[in-house]
Amino acid sequence: MKYQKTLSNFLLLLGTLIIALSCKQQTKKADLIFTNANIWTGSNNKMKAQAMAIAGDTIIAIGTNEEIQSFKGDSTKVIDVNGGFITPGFIDCHVHLMTGGNSLLGVQLTDAKTPQEFTRRLAVYAKGIERGEWIMEGNWDHTLWGGELPKKEWIDSVTRDNPVAVYRLDGHMLLANSKALEIAGINKNTADVPGGEIVRYKDGTPTGILKDNATELLLRKITPMTEKQKEKVFKAAMNYFLSNGVTSVNDVEGLSENYGSYGTANKLREEGELKVRIYAAKSLNQWDQLAGMSRKDDKWLKTGILKGFVDGSLGSHTASFRAPYTDKPTDKGFFINTREDLYKWISAADKIKLQITVHAIGDSAIHTLLDIYKHVIEENGVRDRRLRIEHAQHIAPEDIKRFAELGVIASMQPYHAIDDGRWAEKIIGPERIKTTYAFKSLLDAKATVVFGSDWAVAPAIPIMGIYAAVTRRTLDDKNPGGWVPEQ
Repeated sequence: MKYQKTLSNFLLLLGTLIIALSCKQQTKKADLIFTNANIWTGSNNKMKAQAMAIAGDTIIAIGTNEEIQSFKGDSTKVIDVNGGFITPGFIDCHVHLMTGGNSLLGVQLTDAKTPQEFTRRLAVYAKGIERGEWIMEGNWDHTLWGGELPKKEWIDSVTRDNPVAVYRLDGHMLLANSKALEIAGINKNTADVPGGEIVRYKDGTPTGILKDNATELLLRKITPMTEKQKEKVFKAAMNYFLSNGVTSVNDVEGLSENYGSYGTANKLREEGELKVRIYAAKSLNQWDQLAGMSRKDDKWLKTGILKGFVDGSLGSHTASFRAPYTDKPTDKGFFINTREDLYKWISAADKIKLQITVHAIGDSAIHTLLDIYKHVIEENGVRDRRLRIEHAQHIAPEDIKRFAELGVIASMQPYHAIDDGRWAEKIIGPERIKTTYAFKSLLDAKATVVFGSDWAVAPAIPIMGIYAAVTRRTLDDKNPGGWVPEQ
């Protein structure tokens, strides 16, 4: 009797399980199906496919036309793309979302080729805005007119009613007009700033150029954007990404006070209007704030990463090198943050398993950061932490293998190679450029390399970045066979 009851219970349980599995295996119906496509999947198991089924915001199946038919329901929309090419959306691993969006709406100085054109564009832009409104971004490039840094006198007469803070395209120095300097209280008596520079005339008067940490003296005086302005800027950036096939971004300023995208992205997520997936970073020195932050991470919006700085940029002569700059033998650049502070922040953040990525461009900065990472790994134990170095532009040859040995990701921006390649050799000489943007050397060393744009420093156009990485053909077309072609 006991045996019969046990058998009966087993059969009942088995029947229930079969029914449950049968229900689970019923094919989920798609909202949208693409057929007759040339789909590149990116998967070695199945590199190409013919059709794709989508439900909501998720691809639920790829395969042949016949295989995907089972996902078709009464309300499924079917689109025959007639052989059209479909690829996964691109992930841009390094963008400045809000500053980039702002640059789309602001004055355009990137391709101004003379000081006169630089001044003229600012004059035209100033006439079209309200009195007292800040003029920002710009992204000028002084190498286009021979290398002379702009001065406040170039623009004071045409921007009397508007404070100006326009960046060089690398984001590591800006030009301020006299009105902006006055608002910020920056004058000949202003003390120098550690990790930055106030460029001055011989009598100590500022020229208007502020580098790295010195820019904070001015930026903290700028009125933050309103929520309405932020939403306008965010949507401009979002539409720009989508127009170039970018569907996910790592926003390295995503949780900054003035240029953070996280709050606006969260609002759009709640309203069902967020169309680009965001991984938002907070400043490394604010690791404890991120640790205590209440958040609802999902596949559309998440955080958990910290962005820091070791040094500045090559074009601003603020990247830190072991040997002096070739064109300025008294200058090696400088650290924006001390080694001690960097170690303290990285070690503390790593202990609570936040992800860390740090900007390092010069060989001294990269070497020091690798040393810090090595110390932290030894201290906190081996795990899948995905430490990153942003840019990793000018690597000492002996440090290339250390990326793979330590499991450090080289997060690089290949477009910079065809831009900087026009003038970099004049600044650091023929020997150091051999391991500049050393894509192939890193790959040969089995390091993990990921690409991004650094938008708005460079275009967030992945195809252009891939072109730059493959050809290394500089923008001036003076290196048709590739600049440092072995890379």
